[in-house]
Amino acid sequence: MIASMDLNASPLPEDDEDTYERHLEHYPPPEEHVESAVEISRREREERRKRLKKDQPDDRPVHVSQPAVHDHFYQNRNPTFYDKSRIPPGWLDCPAVGQEIGCIIPSKVPLGESYNDSVPPGKRYSFKQVIRQQRVLGRKLGLVIDLTNTSRYYQTADLTKEGIKHVKIQCRGRDAVPENVSVNTFAYEVSQFLLRQKSKKYILVHCTHGHNRTGYMIIHYLMRSQSMSVTQAIKIFSEARPPGIYKPDYIDALYAFYHERRPEMVVCPPTPEWKRSSDLDLNGEAAADDDDDGGPTALPENHETDVVLTNDDVLGDEIPHDQLESLRLFCYQTLKLNVGVRGHVQFPGSHPVSLNRDNLQLLRQRYYYATWKADGTRYMMLITIDGCYLIDRSFNFRRVQMRFPCRHPTEGIGDKTHHFTLLDGEMIIDTMPDSQKKERRYLIYDMMAINHVPVIEIKTGAAAFL
Repeated sequence: MIASMDLNASPLPEDDEDTYERHLEHYPPPEEHVESAVEISRREREERRKRLKKDQPDDRPVHVSQPAVHDHFYQNRNPTFYDKSRIPPGWLDCPAVGQEIGCIIPSKVPLGESYNDSVPPGKRYSFKQVIRQQRVLGRKLGLVIDLTNTSRYYQTADLTKEGIKHVKIQCRGRDAVPENVSVNTFAYEVSQFLLRQKSKKYILVHCTHGHNRTGYMIIHYLMRSQSMSVTQAIKIFSEARPPGIYKPDYIDALYAFYHERRPEMVVCPPTPEWKRSSDLDLNGEAAADDDDDGGPTALPENHETDVVLTNDDVLGDEIPHDQLESLRLFCYQTLKLNVGVRGHVQFPGSHPVSLNRDNLQLLRQRYYYATWKADGTRYMMLITIDGCYLIDRSFNFRRVQMRFPCRHPTEGIGDKTHHFTLLDGEMIIDTMPDSQKKERRYLIYDMMAINHVPVIEIKTGAAAFL
């Protein structure tokens, strides 16, 4: 008999684990009345109302939101005092986990045993239960990516005992979307895990509630690994983890990052009831952020509208060090260059030579390409499926969001988009004749590899591959 399982159902108390496993196999019909989930919720709510009134020091009325009233009972009632044992607002009634997206499972943060006194037995959700639930579904976890801005929710020892890798990428949960360098780290960790695994394992991704930061990161990964629009990626996540991302600034940031116009049909869903009812504490004041560790909240940066462009500007976003080393190695191998001695990096691009009297003799010895002197910054450019990388004279790579479609796309993203095409050129600042606005332009004067293949090994015209 095949047993079905609701991923968002509350796990049974730990003392009933053996009974729970047998129940999955037999499902005996109940012989007597058993409380339903609704009845249990009502009973718990009534008990908490009574205890709540008992704790009040004065006769002021208590305004309690429904149906997540029991969530408030376990929160710290004094917003000015930071309690590390306080469970995140809205966590109790937030669905535990979503459906898989490829090998990625979105989830709210599992809480360690130190929170057991604050969480009713029927509401507990720890990694012990996560691992058991996934095993019942035939899934084996191999990686957990933690996007919360704190380390207080659980100990990673439970994961290492099971051979599960834990990656911490701290992201603020309020006033800002995750930084681009964090997105780069997330995408690299996921892609490397999937590339290296020998047997199929799954990745559990969580922030505090598993919606905004988690969705933001997963959508970025989908955009960088597959050929789709932002609208399609948002839909995939919202169907797997309803209602999806519910912060408008996160959705706007995704469209802006990938240079897409947001369609009018894309409407940000309302804040879920389990989260909306926890926005105010028992005193009617705003609840503290879910995982800011009690520290001050950083204010959003004030970006100036009129930006002055210079050749000394640092372009692009930082990438993980391991990714940097692998991209350097590709350049060395493609160009048949020796790796620098003792780790010394060597810029593999061409070097400009002034056409003075001393260098004229070089033209008698070999053929050279000649071009004009551009007032800009030397960059090589490596084009891949997941983005473009500007390579400076120090052989450092920084990611910029660009994609280059192939001239004759066929089946699959690998044929639609250039992947590991290496260019050489210069970044300049031009004044547009119509608007007199200054914009950056990348002047390409050499192509060194096309889709993994060095140009010197291509016998036919390079234009056939563009």
